Amino acid sequence: MSDLTVTRNDELSRYELHDGEAGVVAGYAEFEQGTGRIRFTHTVVEREFRGRGYGEMLASDALADVARRGDTIIPLCPFIAKFLKENEVSGAVVQWPDGTPHDAATPGEQPG
Repeated sequence: MSDLTVTRNDELSRYELHDGEAGVVAGYAEFEQGTGRIRFTHTVVEREFRGRGYGEMLASDALADVARRGDTIIPLCPFIAKFLKENEVSGAVVQWPDGTPHDAATPGEQPG
């Protein structure tokens, strides 16, 4: 497997998945940062890297970083929303576009 890392690029407002072996950005998740919240708007995995689980790694690492920072996640991107519905992100608080915040560690329950 390639040498993969996920980094936050504030200049381009996105999390980037770097494939160190290929020396390229294999994918990215665009966001809009607000005060105490981050809106994920679009996610891309480059065609030649699809089907390898790269999107899941990108989403997992990006969302874990946001949870560590203490920001509320607003998943406008369908890929990020699907990932959050199917996976636990420890410590993450999600505000779904309908306006209801949920703790992603315990889906369906209101945060304490």
